[in-house]
Amino acid sequence: MVTKIEKGQVKKMALTKKPVNGMKDILPQEMQIRDYVMNVVKENYRKFGFTPIETPCVEHIENLCSKQGGENEKLIFKILKRGERLNVPAAQSEEEVTDSGLRYDLTLPLSRYYANNSANLPTPFKALQIGSVWRADRPQKGRFRQFVQCDIDILGEPSNLAEIELILATTTTLGKLGFSDFKVRINERRILKAMAAYAGFEEAQFDLVFIILDKMDKIGLDGVAEELVANGFTNESVEKYLELFKGIEESDRPIAYLSEELGDCLEKEAAESLQEIMDSVGATVDTNFKIVFDPTLVRGMSYYTGTIFEIEMAEFGSSVAGGGRYDKMIGKFTGQDTPACGFSIGFERIITILMDQGFKVPDDNKKIAFLVEKGMTSERLCEIIKEAQQERARGNQVLVVRMNKNKKFQKEKLTGEGYEEFKDFYKEALKH
Repeated sequence: MVTKIEKGQVKKMALTKKPVNGMKDILPQEMQIRDYVMNVVKENYRKFGFTPIETPCVEHIENLCSKQGGENEKLIFKILKRGERLNVPAAQSEEEVTDSGLRYDLTLPLSRYYANNSANLPTPFKALQIGSVWRADRPQKGRFRQFVQCDIDILGEPSNLAEIELILATTTTLGKLGFSDFKVRINERRILKAMAAYAGFEEAQFDLVFIILDKMDKIGLDGVAEELVANGFTNESVEKYLELFKGIEESDRPIAYLSEELGDCLEKEAAESLQEIMDSVGATVDTNFKIVFDPTLVRGMSYYTGTIFEIEMAEFGSSVAGGGRYDKMIGKFTGQDTPACGFSIGFERIITILMDQGFKVPDDNKKIAFLVEKGMTSERLCEIIKEAQQERARGNQVLVVRMNKNKKFQKEKLTGEGYEEFKDFYKEALKH
């Protein structure tokens, strides 16, 4: 690439070798772990009856901006209608030149996919989708602008069997990856709303109440009280609201306590369903996790209509998976509501934890490097290639590579890549 400086003069400009901020190049060691994790995820989710699907990475802009994605709608990478050939006059608005964008999650594309293809899909439909999503977010550890999500969803199942299956499938998969002693936090959007209504908050103010409540783990009960009052809520409503949380903490049967305390503000079915989910999941044999009711769990997506859940790991210090029920989203496409519930593993966060732990991919087969000296005859090279093929047929991984002058350094690098056996082939003969 060149740029004109003065008449008759040009200056070479170097291309940028670093990836775009918030995105990254993936080196072989990490790629090996990513492939392994992805294979474990697919294998285990298939055992629970989930079917792999794929949706385009580009979505219609009106779908992405349909006020269902919460804060993510502010982070969309928008795409010009005709790419580099589009001439954008200054008078044109963003809406006039943009008709699509990169997906910010996999749930919205799945809902469009189901609305478009439901006639050819079973009911209920158990979908497994793994793919990249994009958000123009502020990059930090475990948070990128391009990242992979692993989603499982059950569409067309109105009962809490969907939640039970999703939680068990996800926790079983995490167990297969070596994780244990993690915590599944669970709540119900209908319980959240009932608690707010019971305290006297107006429905139009619920979202603000929940945003403040979501800070409970950082600012505590007193901090939540202060922020609610500072935002204009009455002392009476705030005190009544916080008394519920104190009662939950003191009760050994918190869901039953809320059901009784909230009375007509809460649908009994919501409390009973949530308790049944917790009892069913908690009764599983050989559980390596705890499931706990967390009345402060909010989750940011506005499309959730019922049960919501997250998985928290001490290794990461925050949630590594989350999801919930979203019975209204598909109806935005079809005009008819369809029961839907999903769980998403934070793939990048899992990879970050494993990399920090120095995780090694388990492999029963050997990694062998054949180091071939330059100048070898064609006949001898054919013999070496044949031997490499025989080793591969036995299930071993074989790298055939030319021998460097600094063979010691070459072997050190290969050892770092996991090669544990070396065969040095010289011009004249094979030396072990």
